Amino acid sequence: MAFPTAEILTNRLAPLAASHGLDIEDVKATPAGKKSQVVIRLDGDTRPSSDTLEVMTQEISEFFDELEDKGELNFGAGYTLEVSTPGVDLPLTLPRHFRRNRGRLINKDGQIYRLGALSDDEQSVIVVPRTKKSGKKDVPVQVARIDNLTGAVVEIEFAKPPESETQAAALHFEEAAQQAIRED
Repeated sequence: MAFPTAEILTNRLAPLAASHGLDIEDVKATPAGKKSQVVIRLDGDTRPSSDTLEVMTQEISEFFDELEDKGELNFGAGYTLEVSTPGVDLPLTLPRHFRRNRGRLINKDGQIYRLGALSDDEQSVIVVPRTKKSGKKDVPVQVARIDNLTGAVVEIEFAKPPESETQAAALHFEEAAQQAIRED
């Protein structure tokens, strides 16, 4: 049996992750001599704690061992397993990524935005562009299509965000869309 692909592992693990309210964000499986490496990134609407990740690591390890014993998976002589949450460098590609990062800064091709609410159809999102006026009372709010922001990454922020941006990002989609500049 060939070394399992990331797609095969993702399909096998999806029900296990879902039973814990988690999504599989990324899987990398690398054959490497005596010890192959399997790296799995999990996330949920509530970020998994280190305790949850520990439980998931144990369950995934047992699941993989069971599948190897049945001959359904083959990692070679052995494998190391790493289970964690996605880092900030994982590109935002799905609506759930935008929903989970609401209120955070994102960078798309050098443009910095603060994420607001996602539309009910999950096709558009409210963004607050980072401008010199961002600290002012009224900040510009835009409606952007998720397609146009796909690939954006979260920006690490060390300072407390301006209150005006925080308030704009906290608005419900419909409320913000009424005062927004459309960016389609």
